[in-house]
Amino acid sequence: MKLSALHLKRYREIAALFWKYGRSDLAKQMSTEEGFGIDSLPEAKDAKADGEAGLPEQLANDLEAMGPTFVKLGQVLSSRPDLLPEPYRKALARLQDRVKPFPFAEVEEIVMSELGVRISKAFSRFDPEPIGAASLGQVHAAALRDGRPVVVKVQRPHIRQQIAEDFEVLAQIATFLDEHTEVGRRHRFVAVLDEFRITIQQELNYEREAHNLVTLGRNLAEFKLIQVPQPVPDYFTRSVLVMDQVQGRKITSLGPLDLQDLKGGPLAEELFKSYLKQVLVDGMFHADPHPGNVFVTTDGRIALIDLGMVGHAAPSMQETLLKVLLAMSEGNGEAVAELAIKVSERLRDFDIVEFRRRIAQLVALQRDQGLEDLNVGQSLLEVSSIAQENGLIVPSVLVLLAKTLLQLDEVGRILDPQFNTSASIRRNVEELMMRRLGKDLTKASVYSSLLEMREFTAGLPARLNRIMDVVSNSELEVNVTSTDAKTVLDGMEKIANRITTGIVLAGLVIGASLLMRIPTRFQLFGFPGLAILCFVGAAAMGFWLVISIFVQDYRSSRKFPR
Repeated sequence: MKLSALHLKRYREIAALFWKYGRSDLAKQMSTEEGFGIDSLPEAKDAKADGEAGLPEQLANDLEAMGPTFVKLGQVLSSRPDLLPEPYRKALARLQDRVKPFPFAEVEEIVMSELGVRISKAFSRFDPEPIGAASLGQVHAAALRDGRPVVVKVQRPHIRQQIAEDFEVLAQIATFLDEHTEVGRRHRFVAVLDEFRITIQQELNYEREAHNLVTLGRNLAEFKLIQVPQPVPDYFTRSVLVMDQVQGRKITSLGPLDLQDLKGGPLAEELFKSYLKQVLVDGMFHADPHPGNVFVTTDGRIALIDLGMVGHAAPSMQETLLKVLLAMSEGNGEAVAELAIKVSERLRDFDIVEFRRRIAQLVALQRDQGLEDLNVGQSLLEVSSIAQENGLIVPSVLVLLAKTLLQLDEVGRILDPQFNTSASIRRNVEELMMRRLGKDLTKASVYSSLLEMREFTAGLPARLNRIMDVVSNSELEVNVTSTDAKTVLDGMEKIANRITTGIVLAGLVIGASLLMRIPTRFQLFGFPGLAILCFVGAAAMGFWLVISIFVQDYRSSRKFPR
C-alpha cells in the first residue's frame, strides 16, 4: 500500500493510536505493510512512555487533536457500548458539544460570504462567544432585526477538504484491514466507512438539515410536549443555518431539584412514542438523540435539536423493525433470531445454529432479569454484535435504530428513572399498527388496487375460456421440473432391475423344481442334469445380486452420510 507524503503522517498517527489503545496487532500489521517498524513511530514511543494502554481521557484528547473527522468518530463511539467499555464512552461523551471553538473573525467571514450580508445588517445582536462547539461547527446566540431570538450554526472553515483527506487515508486503512485481517473480514470496515462518510456528508449540508427540521416538525406536530425548532426562511446555506432559539436548558444540565419539578414520566412516554412514530410510521427519524441534543424548555416541553443525522426506513423494513421490537419487548428470542436472519446478509461461514443459540440465550437472560429493566437499544446492538461474530451482516438501519434507542433510553431514564421502554412499546404497538395500515390506505394505493382489480376481472372470462378449451380438447399438460430428476430416475431403474432379477431367479428355481420330476439321460450327481444346471445358475445369480446390493448400499452411505 503506497501513501503520499501528505497522508503518511496521518497514517502513522492512526497506527500509533491502535498501539496505544490495545490493538497492537493491527498497528504492527499496518507498520509492517508500510515498511517501518512500530518502534520507529515517535507516536508509539510516546504511547509507551505514557503506559501500556491509554487512559479514557487521553483517547478523547487524542481524537480531538487529530481533527474534526476523528472527533466525529469519537462521538459515534461514545454511543456504542458494544464497541467500547463504559469509562471510554463517558470520556468521549464530552466530544458531543465541548470541542475547542474557532475564532469569531472566521465566523464573521463565513456568515458574510454565505448569507451575502454583514452580520450587523442581518442581526440586531450576535454573541461572539459560542454557546456550543462540536466537531463540524459551532452555535452562536443572536437576534434578527425584528428582535426574534435565534441561534446561528456556523460550519468550521475548510472542514470539507480536511475531512476528504482524512477519508482517503481511512479508506486505504479500511481496505488493508479487510484484506489482511480476520477482524476486517468479519466487520467489513470499508462498508462501515462508506456509511460513516455518507453520514458526515449529510451533516455538512446545512440545507439538508433545515429541510429535516421542517419535515420532523410537521411529522411531530401532534405531540404537544415535543418541540422542533424551525429554520428561518432564506437564512440557511450549506455552511450556515439560522433557526429558532430554544428557551430552555440541556437535559444534562438539570439538577435533582429541577427534575423533581418536571413531569418526567409523561415527557419520557411522549418522547418515546414520538420516536416509535418516526421509525415505524413516518420512515424518517432523528438518529442522534444523545442527551446533549435534548433540551427541556422553560414551559416544560422536550426540544430536539441537531437534525444533521437522520435515519430512513423503507416500508418493508418498518414492518420488520416493528416485529423485532415486539419480539424483544416480549422476550421472544426465537423470533428475534429468525427476523435478523431474514433481513441480513449471510457470509459463507454463517453458523445458523450457534447464532440462534446465542440469541436465545441473550434474550432468555434478559427475560429472567426482568423485562422492566430491559434496554431495547443495547439488546439490539448485542444482537448485531453476535450476528457479526457468526457470519451475519445485519442492515445498517437496524444498527442505527439500536444506537438511537440506546440514547433515547438514557434520556428517558434521566427524565424518569422508573421509565420502562418495553412496556411503552407494548402500550403503543396497537395504535402504531393501525396507523401503519392507515398510512398504506392512501388514495393512490386504493386507486392502484382498483385498477389492478379491474384489469383482473376484465381479463378473467377470456382466461377461463382458454382453460376450458384446453381441458375439453385434451390438450392440458403438466410440466414438472425437478433438479434431482436424474437421480430419482436412476434410483427407480436400479430398483426395477433388482426386482426383475429376483423374478428371473424365482422362475429358474421353480422351473428347476419341475424339471427334477422329469427323467432324462443327462444326469448330474444322479439327478436330471438340466434341473441341476438351473439350480446352479439361480444360486450364482442370487449370490451376485446379494453382493452387488451390499456394495452399492455401502458406497451410497459413504457418499451421502446421514
